[in-house]
Amino acid sequence: MPYTQLLYEKLDRVARVTLNRPRYRNAQSTVLLKELDRAFEQAVADDDVKVVILAGAGDHFSAGHDLGTPDEKENPASFYNTRGLKNRHFRSWELFLDNTLRWRNLPKPTIAQVQGFCIFGGYMFASAMDLIAAADDAMFLPSITQYFSAPWDVGPRKAKEVLFQSRFIDAQEALRTGLANIVVPRAELERETLALAGRIAESDGFTLRMIKFAINNAQDEMGFHTAVRNAHSHHFLTRVQEYAQWDRGEGRGSKRMPGVAQALRKTKPAAEK
Repeated sequence: MPYTQLLYEKLDRVARVTLNRPRYRNAQSTVLLKELDRAFEQAVADDDVKVVILAGAGDHFSAGHDLGTPDEKENPASFYNTRGLKNRHFRSWELFLDNTLRWRNLPKPTIAQVQGFCIFGGYMFASAMDLIAAADDAMFLPSITQYFSAPWDVGPRKAKEVLFQSRFIDAQEALRTGLANIVVPRAELERETLALAGRIAESDGFTLRMIKFAINNAQDEMGFHTAVRNAHSHHFLTRVQEYAQWDRGEGRGSKRMPGVAQALRKTKPAAEK
């Protein structure tokens, strides 16, 4: 079955999966989530593939969850069209938590190739990859999302500082805190990410798999898996009132989450505020 919202390429020993909704800043529709899961399965099943890159077409890696693009609204099976708190909780767990935990644990090394905005759901995608190669214009915005990894990505105190203010982490801060592995000029991002993937692909595939599992298991022994799963409920509690309003037909159609709007205001020059 062909992909409609992403691109799948095989570049020697590297599979590159590209989110392909640049018109919507690669907002994560339900279709895109399901296609991404299938693309990762394809890469894992291909014995020739040693490394997987996750990229985003256009100016931005991903602006996060789809809040109501025409595609998402017209899909009766979309998360946007889910009704009822119990149903929405189940779908949220399935689409955003189980999926992302599964992608974190893919048995092959993964690299997020990030440029521009990497917001909320986009941050989830990037943080679930093993490594992050960032352009110098990358802007990361974590939150208490369905897959909540920020305390593990940058440390508890830095996570509190960033989330309390709802502010972006720019590329250089991402590098300093260990969120990003490399930062390169935007024009060099694709080349440098492929080069990094190529160097990793020179290693034995089984050894790579065991190294990844050993490190992920060490993190899980420190509580990562349990903490992330528990945090899904914390996320859901922050949205319950909004979801109830949606079920009553109130307040739908917002173009961005309040935390995103707050973060974007901080990035504008004083004269534009």
